[in-house]
This record gives sequence, structure tokens and C-alpha cells, in this order.
Amino acid sequence: MGIPGSALGSLSYRKHESSLPCLTHLIFSAGWGSTYTINCSGFGQHGLDPTDVHPVFVRKALPIITFTNPIQVNISFTITAILDVDEQLQLMSSFLWLEMVWDNPLMSWNPEECEGITKISMATKNLWLPDIFIVELMDVDKTPEDLTAFVSNEGRIRYKKPMKVASMCNLDIFYFPFDQQNCTLTFSSFLYTVDNMLLGMEKEAWEIVDASRDDVQAKGEWELLDINKATSKTSMGTNLYDQITFYVAIRRRPRRYVVHLLVPSGFLVAIDALSFYLPPENENRAPFKMTLLLGYNVFLLMMNDLLPVSGIPLISIYFALCLSLMVASLLETIFITYLLHLATTQPPPMPQGLHTLLLHCSSPRRGCPSGPCQGNLDLGLTATNLSGLKEPVDLIRAMPSSREAGLTGCPESARAQRELAAQKQHLVELWVQFSHLMDTLLFRLYLLFIASFIITVVILWNT
Repeated sequence: MGIPGSALGSLSYRKHESSLPCLTHLIFSAGWGSTYTINCSGFGQHGLDPTDVHPVFVRKALPIITFTNPIQVNISFTITAILDVDEQLQLMSSFLWLEMVWDNPLMSWNPEECEGITKISMATKNLWLPDIFIVELMDVDKTPEDLTAFVSNEGRIRYKKPMKVASMCNLDIFYFPFDQQNCTLTFSSFLYTVDNMLLGMEKEAWEIVDASRDDVQAKGEWELLDINKATSKTSMGTNLYDQITFYVAIRRRPRRYVVHLLVPSGFLVAIDALSFYLPPENENRAPFKMTLLLGYNVFLLMMNDLLPVSGIPLISIYFALCLSLMVASLLETIFITYLLHLATTQPPPMPQGLHTLLLHCSSPRRGCPSGPCQGNLDLGLTATNLSGLKEPVDLIRAMPSSREAGLTGCPESARAQRELAAQKQHLVELWVQFSHLMDTLLFRLYLLFIASFIITVVILWNT
């Protein structure tokens, strides 16, 4: 990019009638030596009139292709907010201030010849700007156009612009809401290869972290953990481009999800476990568990908006298993209720194995398993009474019919009827005791499964 011959020589601009010192602005283009003399009217007295200086920079003189050495552009940024992380679209929306610093050898002046001015601000529309872009950017750059940059007397240009960045990020939501994400921001040039432009760091990574962490931690759902960088070269066809990749590690603040999801779910499961302490004979036990199950389903429907819409996070598996446990608890109650109903109406002969199990559990040395219904297991059946009874199958076979007892009409028949009634009552008590024993064992299995499940989930969330 050359400078027209008509522009060579002296450019004079008058602002005031009085004669004031002049600023000699030297702009050296590669291959040519050109001197611009600008009348700096009012410098140091009335400030700098931008109209006096802008015509010099309107040429945007930076003939990069003629440089022997590539231009060095140093970049840095400050993340001021992490606006959103979209798990479905795999996007991270953030707001950052991008700062670029480079040297333009065509822009320099002697401060002593211009009232000691060492830095001026210029409109970016009158300057050449590096075409630095973010590779992961998935939206149009909406940076305002009417921005300014600072130009020092040594030709160093410092340009800082705000950016709202919606960048691609490979999100892993399995550990939601205790998840950490690692997103990348890759800065590169679109036009200039490594022969024309090299990228460097204006600030170290730890300085970027320190400048960004306070702003990000002050608000929002995400907190900034760390930022690391890596420099590399990327090739497109026969061209090689310089780039810098920043790895931004962020972590979700789980307090909101713990309060609204995990705590209510834990309360409902705990209440379901405590419902085992209701007596199995209580007719309100099954309706109570059905009400809890219905309430848990309503809770999941209301909290569905807080869960990620893509993938299967661990918390969804947690909710599914909690729901399965409550369904299993209801089925257990239905089974125990059926056993009690069968025992009190038409008790069938008890198999030998179940009768042996009852004798084993009723032994004074072993004791009956403690459980939620331990108080209901004492039905007046001691180990001596149980051992003195005949086998349940023999009891049913030995029972004469009521018709035969009525025909005899003798005292022996009445005594036999009383014995048969007592034996039938003992059989009923055996089945009732077995029902309570099964309720206790299933309750223990229920607690064991809950404890194992919770410990597993906590370990996975802590990894």
C-alpha cells in the first residue's frame, strides 16, 4: 500500500490565526522516505483538534507485504461475564474485552516538537487493524464501529474492543450440576500468513486469570477456574497461519440445583423409607405410598426445566432410580398386604422351609430381625409353642370337617373342635408372623439399596 506522490511534501492545516509551533510527523513507508509536516495549532493550549491529524492517518498506511520481518501483534483479553452455556447447542456465550497491541513504524513523532504529547487517540476507521478473529465463533461479530485506539509517539497502537462471543464448546453434562467444562478460544488471522503476521501475548495467562476471575465470580451461574494457553500453527492449503489457543476451565455453581432438585427429592425418598414404620395391617399404608409416588412425579414435571435437554446426566439416573425405589416400595406393601389378607381368610398350608425359617428367627439366641414392625411380630408365639406344634401340612390334614364333629355330639368331638380351632389360629399366626418377617427383610434390603446408591452417586460426583 503506497502513498500517492501528491501526498508527499508539506501538509499545512490552520486552526488559529496566531503562529504556534509545528509538529513534525514522520511517516516512513517501506521503500520510500516521506515527511509530513503538520501545523499543530493549539497543542498544549486548546488541546488536540482531531481534524488536524486525521487526514494523515486516513491513508491507513501499512504496507505489510513489503516488510522484511512480519508484524508482531500481541493479544490479551479479559472475561467479564459468562452469560450462558447451552448444552443442547454446545455453545458458551461470554463477554470479553479483547486487547491488541502492535507497532506501526509509519506512525511516530518527536514529543519535544509538539508540546510533549506522547499519546493520542484515533478513530479506528482511520487506522489499519489486524484481522484477528476467534475460530470457534458461531455468530457475527457485533463490535461497535465508532471505537478509538491509542497511538503512542513511538508508533505503538493499542486497540481494545468489547466482544460478545458465542463459541463452540464440547460440553460433558454427565456430572451435572457438579460439572466442569473446558472450552477453547483460538485467536488467528484470516488473511495474513506467518510470513506477514505473528501472534504473541500481551499478558501472561495467569494475569488474564487474575483480571477475569473477580468479575466472573461476582455474578452468574459459572465461575472461572483457570486459563491455559498453547501456541501452534495451522495450515490451510499451502498457507500457514499463526494462532494462539486459550483453554478456559469453568465450573458450575450447584447451589441452585441442590436446593431445588436434590434436597426435595431426598426428602420424598426419606419419607417413603419412614413409611415402612406404619403397621402392615394399617389400611392407610398403601394409599400413603401412592400419594408419595404421585407427588414425586409432579415434582419431576415441575423441575424438568432445570435439567439439561440433551444427553443423560447422572442426576437423571438418580431421579429414575429414586422413582424406581418408590415403585418397589409400593409393590412391597401390596405383597405384604396380600399375605396378611391370605393369612386371615384362608391360610394355606405353610411349606416346610418357611416353617423352619420361622423357628430359626424365633429362636431366643438369634432373635427376630429388628425392623420397622418389630413390635407387631410378638403374637404370643414362643419358640416352645412353635416347636410343640405339628407341621402346618399335618394340621390341615388332621382337621375333621365340621359336619363330622356335629354328627358325633360327644364331648370328645367338642374338644376336638376346640383343638382344631386353636391349631387353625396358630396357622394364621404363623402366616402373620411370616408376613411381618418378610416386611422387615424387604425393608432392610430397601435401606441397603438406598445407601449403596447414594454412596455410588456421591463418589461419581466427587470424581
